[in-house]
Amino acid sequence: MTNSQRVAIVTGGSRGIGREIVKRLAADGYAVVVNYAGNTAEADSAVAEVTGAGGRAIAVRADVADENAVAELFDTAEREFGGVDVVVNAAGVMPVSPIADLDLAALDRVLRVNLRGAFVVDQQAARRVRAGGAIVNLSSSITRFARPGYAAYAATKSGVEAITLILARELRGRDVTVNAVAPGPIATALFFEGKDEQLVARIAAEPPMERLGTPGDIAEIVAFLAGPARWINGQVLYANGGAI
Repeated sequence: MTNSQRVAIVTGGSRGIGREIVKRLAADGYAVVVNYAGNTAEADSAVAEVTGAGGRAIAVRADVADENAVAELFDTAEREFGGVDVVVNAAGVMPVSPIADLDLAALDRVLRVNLRGAFVVDQQAARRVRAGGAIVNLSSSITRFARPGYAAYAATKSGVEAITLILARELRGRDVTVNAVAPGPIATALFFEGKDEQLVARIAAEPPMERLGTPGDIAEIVAFLAGPARWINGQVLYANGGAI
């Protein structure tokens, strides 16, 4: 590895949008650390995809809400690849329930993973990302859609957006950008879970583009923010095909 190779950490990188981001950043020449919560087989598969295409990647298991585990995640990236240039927060959970019926244990979990997790990862990123680097947090267009059943999830993503905007300003003088990407409905296993064909078709028809987004659509935006988009900072980019 040359000293000029850029290094990215992608949380939630073993599946869905996170995995597509891993593949895209690796294709752009990054050495990638694939963080995952528990599914070792999926994480190893993501690494194999990257290395099979000639890239460099390792998988590191860590609970994003555990500050010691996240510190070790960053330690591993620095030890294996020499530093950290890009951090992408894609880890998350999405309980769906009306407020009146939501099990508060589910609320605690989504707050822990989505909000505390983003904060803990961003805290390490703020300390360690090298000059010229980028931090990209995944929010959600659900903060604008205000769709019934998603209050807990939307609350955490609104918090992620607040963290993003403030951290961008706290890193003044560091030459590190901090932005959030807020996808609309994306065709992943997480999205399709619990939805019948009629509901999926209705949601897909909402944007003027008349389709669901794909993980690749989001990976393109993250790659842009991670690399050439140096004059975009402290922003939330809504990526939903024009649905809102």
